[in-house]
Amino acid sequence: MIRRTALSRLGVAGLGLVAALTLAACGEQKAAGPAASKDTIVFSILSTESAQNMESYWKPILADMEQSTGMKVKPFFSSNYSSLIVAMGAKQTDVGWFSNASGLEAVRRSGGEVFARTFDPSGTDGYKSVIIVPADSKLTVEGLLKCDKSLNFGIGDKKSTSGTLAPMTYLFIPADKKPETCFKTVLSASHDANLFAVANHKLDAATNNTTALRLNEYAKGGAQARKVKVIWESPTLPEDPIVWRKDLDPVVKEKLRQFFLTYGQGDTPVAAQQRKNLARLSMGGFKPADDTHLLVVREMEALEQVGLARETGDKAKLAAAEKNLAGIKAERLAADGKAGLAAPAN
Repeated sequence: MIRRTALSRLGVAGLGLVAALTLAACGEQKAAGPAASKDTIVFSILSTESAQNMESYWKPILADMEQSTGMKVKPFFSSNYSSLIVAMGAKQTDVGWFSNASGLEAVRRSGGEVFARTFDPSGTDGYKSVIIVPADSKLTVEGLLKCDKSLNFGIGDKKSTSGTLAPMTYLFIPADKKPETCFKTVLSASHDANLFAVANHKLDAATNNTTALRLNEYAKGGAQARKVKVIWESPTLPEDPIVWRKDLDPVVKEKLRQFFLTYGQGDTPVAAQQRKNLARLSMGGFKPADDTHLLVVREMEALEQVGLARETGDKAKLAAAEKNLAGIKAERLAADGKAGLAAPAN
């Protein structure tokens, strides 16, 4: 998810913790081979858990995609957000499930374009970034922000919306704090690895999100989720985008559009099974979207830049950051207005 920020300077210390997180996150990248031929779609998947788990969750959906499009579908798994962005830019992948911040980077750098987005099966349109601590911990947000360098803290990939951008935007920057100066160690890992580390008292606190916690309940009976508790949550964040390359053949695009926007819809036994497939990923299905879906994360990014500019005391830099934020807010207001006009009357 996105950043030219202070977080790019985060250090990683504590070899014992690194080993624990590495073991928890093992097997998390499986790459596809060369660029796809004309009869093949390469679909990239963000591995919020191990690639082995994600492969089992996505396998029936990818099989249905093959049947619907009449094309072979190859998966590209990675928990490294940057590799997903680079792969799309190199035309090694054609379409993918991204986080909002990494999706924005794919649009900016890799010729990507949003055409759909997920929605939650519960009816709640969005998810939240959270900070978790061990269930028996007495740590509070106030204690976390004391910044006395006594705690080991886990954060997400620097391009993660819920793992990094949201907690920076809504917690640390408003409090005029930096993780790298607050904590004894700051370790960057996947949501799954951070959950494992906190549940097993390897970290005192870490970022995560409500979807990852729910997936742990679904896939592992809450083996780790029951051992942690949430001490902070963000405002609601938009659901994840599905991004394709702009230069894809229009015929291929239409096949993909039809697949995603009809998958799991209807009252047939087939649709019911498709919804079961999606439920394993805490998804209810897909809705049409475009690049305006990313305005929320662009605004978060701009808010972060305002905070960082204010910290420098540079009036010109702050004015430029505030102007950029105002422009994005106006763009979002206009987009929301158009969406409201397009929405059917109740």
